[in-house]
Amino acid sequence: MFRSLPGPLWVRILIVLALLAAVVLLLMEVVFPWVDQFNPLNDSTIGDAGAAGGPAPGGAA
Repeated sequence: MFRSLPGPLWVRILIVLALLAAVVLLLMEVVFPWVDQFNPLNDSTIGDAGAAGGPAPGGAA
């Protein structure tokens, strides 16, 4: 694929870097946030008891 790009070597390197930056931007802005909604690793239960009016951690009243 690199050989099929137009221009001298430095232009091809700039094109590849721009394409890589576009792919990374697309992943960060669209793909990863969409996949994150299906990720159960972010469901945390630590600290929920104190927020819901339960006993304070450590048994202190």
